Amino acid sequence: MRYADLKENDIVDGKGVCVSLWMQGCPHKCPGCHNPETWDFNGGQEIEPNKLTDKVLKAIDKNGVKRNFSILGGEPLCPENREYIADLLSKVRKQYPDIKIYIWTGYVLDQLLNDVTFDYDKKIFSKINYLIDGPFIQSERDLTLELRGSKNQCIIGFYNLTKR
Repeated sequence: MRYADLKENDIVDGKGVCVSLWMQGCPHKCPGCHNPETWDFNGGQEIEPNKLTDKVLKAIDKNGVKRNFSILGGEPLCPENREYIADLLSKVRKQYPDIKIYIWTGYVLDQLLNDVTFDYDKKIFSKINYLIDGPFIQSERDLTLELRGSKNQCIIGFYNLTKR
């Protein structure tokens, strides 16, 4: 599998200090994208999935500082990345049940919920706190928005994690 980057102390993507993982590969290729280097599915760094998972799990509480977790891209929820993300989220949530988890996607929530080939609700949404959805639209760019780059994007909260 491939990923673009892993930052252990990110204060930009998410709230508080986060471990941020950028997945490699994106089918959307939004004009004006902040991370066009993540578009190529053959780019980034190659790594065994379990090694990347271990790096993430260790980074979340490195040096005794518990961090939140952000997943960006590229496109973390495209077919090429979603199984890994589902597995990763399961392991992160099991080890760190109280941290906040964010995912940015170029898909809109309805597209994901209506995808009959993958159960995003059970495998992904049940493990996260926030989904920031929608493609980046350059004509709607607004840098004053919280956690978003354009006005069409939505922050969707998944709050009742203890009952899932």
